[in-house]
Amino acid sequence: MKNLMSSSITFALVFFLVSLNPTSSLPSKRESYVQNACSVTRYQDLCAKTLSPFASVAKNSPSKWARAGVSVAITDNKDVLRHLLKTRLSTIGKRDRIALSDCRELLQDSLDSLHKSLAVLRTLRASEFQQQMSDLATWLSTSLTDKDTCLDGFEKTSTRSSSTVRMIRKRVTTSLYLSSNSLALLNKLAANGL
Repeated sequence: MKNLMSSSITFALVFFLVSLNPTSSLPSKRESYVQNACSVTRYQDLCAKTLSPFASVAKNSPSKWARAGVSVAITDNKDVLRHLLKTRLSTIGKRDRIALSDCRELLQDSLDSLHKSLAVLRTLRASEFQQQMSDLATWLSTSLTDKDTCLDGFEKTSTRSSSTVRMIRKRVTTSLYLSSNSLALLNKLAANGL
């Protein structure tokens, strides 16, 4: 009788402790959604870090993950472009100023491509799916190319780059990685279909 009572108390105590944290299984489920979505990307750590806030909404939906990826890329592209527009030309050399000017234009083009992509991702239709996927792949690839071209412009400038130029390269590179992840998430959507 004493062992039965002791077992009942132990069970009640364990049940009580588990009930104090009813969401203990949620983070692992959210993490698995993110890991599953990001498994197709080249920059998985960046993907998981930037897309984890979308896990409870996107779950296992490739179209929602593709939308989230493009949304994150847009936000970052805007931030980088804003930074480039604020960069004081007096802090960089003549060749870097030309590269910066080109980069501003390229990142604006990239942003336009990302916005077109998000608009289509919001209105996917089964009857137009293949054409939509083709357009999206083109626009997201263009976004990647624009950022890569921007980086190329700075690589052709002086080898002793200023801290401003190094910061620009770093920010544009991260933005390029986010666009790459967006394209990978789109390819997963294209493979899985609606």
